[in-house]
Amino acid sequence: MNPPVIANRRVVQGAFQGATYNSPEHAAIIESSRQRSRNFGLTAQEQPDYSSTGRGQLQTFLEENRLLFQHAAPVMETLYEQIANTQSMILLTARSGMVLHSLGDLDFLEKTSQIALAPGMDWSEQSKGTNAIGTALAEGQPMVVHGDQHYLKAHHFLTCSCTPIIDPHGNVVGALDVTGDYRSYHQHTMALARMSAQMIENHMFADVFPKEVRVHFHTRSEFLGTMVEGIVVFTGEGRFLAANRSAQFQFGMSINALQAHTFSSLFDVSMSQFQDRVRASAGQPVVLCLHNGVTVCCKSAVPFSSSFMQGLMQPSAPVFVSERPPAPAEKATLSGLKYLDTGDPQVAAVIQKLRRVQGRDIPVMILGETGTGKDLLAQAIHQDSARARQTFVSLNCASIPENLIEAELFGYEEGAFTGARRKGSPGKIQQAHGGTLFLDEIGDMPLHLQARLLRVLQERKVNPLGAGKEVAVDLMVICATHKDLKKMIASGTFREDLYYRLNGLVVKLPALRDRQDLDTVIRKILVSVNTGSRPVGLSPQVMALLRAYAWPGNFRQLFNLLRTAMAMASDESEICIEHLPDDFLEEVQGLELLPVHSAVVSPVGESVPVHLPPMAQWVVPVTNDAPKALESVTLDAMAQALRSFKGNISLAAKALGVSRNTIYRKKDQLPPDIWA
Repeated sequence: MNPPVIANRRVVQGAFQGATYNSPEHAAIIESSRQRSRNFGLTAQEQPDYSSTGRGQLQTFLEENRLLFQHAAPVMETLYEQIANTQSMILLTARSGMVLHSLGDLDFLEKTSQIALAPGMDWSEQSKGTNAIGTALAEGQPMVVHGDQHYLKAHHFLTCSCTPIIDPHGNVVGALDVTGDYRSYHQHTMALARMSAQMIENHMFADVFPKEVRVHFHTRSEFLGTMVEGIVVFTGEGRFLAANRSAQFQFGMSINALQAHTFSSLFDVSMSQFQDRVRASAGQPVVLCLHNGVTVCCKSAVPFSSSFMQGLMQPSAPVFVSERPPAPAEKATLSGLKYLDTGDPQVAAVIQKLRRVQGRDIPVMILGETGTGKDLLAQAIHQDSARARQTFVSLNCASIPENLIEAELFGYEEGAFTGARRKGSPGKIQQAHGGTLFLDEIGDMPLHLQARLLRVLQERKVNPLGAGKEVAVDLMVICATHKDLKKMIASGTFREDLYYRLNGLVVKLPALRDRQDLDTVIRKILVSVNTGSRPVGLSPQVMALLRAYAWPGNFRQLFNLLRTAMAMASDESEICIEHLPDDFLEEVQGLELLPVHSAVVSPVGESVPVHLPPMAQWVVPVTNDAPKALESVTLDAMAQALRSFKGNISLAAKALGVSRNTIYRKKDQLPPDIWA
């Protein structure tokens, strides 16, 4: 394919190329920025302006950037899982450089309180001089600003990696920034920021174009549903409307050039022919030929899934629902719950319970640690319900500022508050009419809104802010939390009547460390994150580490680690120890692995037996003078395993090659210190 000619070439290429803070090209950009800083009247020695915008103005900014915030917040949480405990912060800003949202380590938050990396702060070049946020927005490309490259001396202790965020129309709408201590700079940070920004951009398409024809395509079918797929939008008649970065790259044309095209001129078939093929394909990709002769796999799809576990929804690719609903006879082949059953008995039991209550209008409450896939299970429940052809609407109660949750959930009329949109907004409840409303982290919903939600659930009517009448709604409600709601009820922070209205069926997703399908999950994630031209597997040593690790961040952490390792492995056929992030290697440094025969995931997805070289030998003390009985040796081995894994029964059982129940039965005979 010929190199693309793109209007704002630097913005598009920034998603695919590396970034360094010490190249000649970078130095030239920094010098241009410093000159602009001087022209703004700033001096390097002066004390920066850290005054924050007023709360009312910040709320106006948040409302004006609602679409950006809505799709960036969950991606920021995923990114934070990847860089947690690295003395870093993640910032989301508006196009002006105003900080809208931030996440960060508490110790670094305290350190940076003096420079106010918080919502409401202006980090444009006009205000702060050369800095990653202001300079990335001014230059329209990803930027690393390291140490004394910052114009103001007060910021020399920082290292910042920032990338602009582009909306579906090709306009810069904001920026995503990772800021940390300059002594802890890591070259992979910019890559993570760029990938996260690209995810945000892809997520926006469904909201901006909810009723238009959205075509997802790539030269390889396994990349459909990943962040590298092309997304292009047309009217029902085939007129071009928008395209993401990957689509522009694959077409070899800019947004401006694409405006002159139609569906048929780009894909060499008419829109009606394409829709006929989609309808006949039973959910499988349709093969088309681009105008430049490149063959691609296409799907006409519903909104891009934000779940990092979407690869589990099918044996080899994400589930997509075609624009035209499938015939009733095809419904059974598209079961979301079916593809979540990857071999773990606990998950299988959850799925069996959910199938028993299907179609009975029983609310579902999903419990589980953060990152266990509660959002994915909710989507699967919707997919298998009679409401599957209607909208699935998700709201994370923990990711939206308290002063915006009410408007986001219940909606509002024009003029309901300062900064309200013209013509108002229907809110998540009305958007879910006929379909499913998923309330993630319900335990974080403010108490005063719990009463309003209870009334909606009881009366099936919603009253938007500023409206004079109620609107009838019909919806299925699924909620999820990692908190103990019964304790919250006892402390008065969660309504008991709402709790019993929501928990018709309570299911709990196991943590990743307690699941028995890790190999299957790893294999599916490897396929979903592989953007290269050939399959990539794991070395025996890496597989041993992944099996022994406790995964406190669950699937989200595993996905992020494998995605980073895949990028580090580049064109190699195997991910090795040196490709793993430093912070992960530091955590697993103390783990001891049994020298046992095991299996490793090969590049082609097969399970290949290997002999794992021991990182340390297990020692069971046995004396010749007084041979221990088999029972005593068994207890010694269990105790040593539990001490090594800090009391984690699942990991100890896996290391010893026994079931967890075997250890539980011996629990009273084991030394009490191993549980400390």
